[in-house]
Amino acid sequence: MCVTCGCGHDEAHVEGDGAGWHTHADGTQHRHDPAHAHGHGHDHSHDHSHDHSHDHSHDHSHDHSHDHSHDHSHDHSHDHSHDHSHDHSHDHSHDHEVAGDLHFGHGLAGSAAAGMSPSRRVRVERDILAANDEIAARNREQFGTQGIFALNLVSSPGSGKTTLLVRTIERLAGVVPVAVIEGDQQTSFDAERIRATGAPAIQINTGKGCHLDARMVATAVGRLAPVEGSVLMIENVGNLVCPAGFDLGEAHKVVVLSVTEGEDKPLKYPDMFHAASLMLLNKVDLLPHLSFDVERCIANARQVHPGIEIIEISATSGHGLAEWLAWIERGVRTSRDRVAGESRPATGIAGAERAAPAGAAVQRS
Repeated sequence: MCVTCGCGHDEAHVEGDGAGWHTHADGTQHRHDPAHAHGHGHDHSHDHSHDHSHDHSHDHSHDHSHDHSHDHSHDHSHDHSHDHSHDHSHDHSHDHEVAGDLHFGHGLAGSAAAGMSPSRRVRVERDILAANDEIAARNREQFGTQGIFALNLVSSPGSGKTTLLVRTIERLAGVVPVAVIEGDQQTSFDAERIRATGAPAIQINTGKGCHLDARMVATAVGRLAPVEGSVLMIENVGNLVCPAGFDLGEAHKVVVLSVTEGEDKPLKYPDMFHAASLMLLNKVDLLPHLSFDVERCIANARQVHPGIEIIEISATSGHGLAEWLAWIERGVRTSRDRVAGESRPATGIAGAERAAPAGAAVQRS
């Protein structure tokens, strides 16, 4: 269960794996074997034999022998000839102003849930995030050992991150290996689009869940087996809320914001933009047709996160792709050098660039 939004990951499913994950309120999880079909021999006979045999044998034998012989011989011959010709020409132009905005995100927990006190919510969230962070740390250690540059791509639905990812893979072909984990509530459409480029991809369907977590990624990585020194792109479920709080073991969160969404998104969803290292301002080819204020958007993002890097980009026109690829290249080189313990000036991605077609060359910063 994600206590931030109330979603459950009972239906999370990694492509090619019949097993799923069940998450309890305290953050612990267990994996359902494919042979375990819910409701078909799957034993959840938890013992709830609590004793509620409270003794309510209170004595209520109160004496109510009051005398109610009241005399009701009242004279009801009232004269009802009242004049009801009241003037109702009142002016109803009253100003019905709202007393004030509602803020359920204030207080100890930073959010609210019906039936759960803020202190209880904080404890549950800490348990869930602590369990997730433990697995994320193992993911990060594995990526570091193998020199894998892992990126967590986050955005609203429809920001264009899958199309951008396809273009990125096409431009990196022959330069650096790329593997992809796709996250959606249902379907494998995006994974199929990625596989059409020749890159290995695996789909995670989260069911009712609104974000990926570290255990899902660990399971997917085990099946995907990205090669050493590669880029691992993790395309998270389209959502600017919950993915901000769940570490997957990535090197960076990259938030994709399209110019069709509005300049105020960073201020409306500050946790996500604060957690991201890089913002890709996408679909800038559409700017001539919109009233989007780029400078205001950038200012809003830096108000939330002064150190965030920003690249204006378009998967359609190719604008900004070279800068984005150069950013990836630096990350790959750092990951590889960390494993090697020294730089590799004429090998790896730098050497591959010289042999790549001109259109696939990565621009140096």
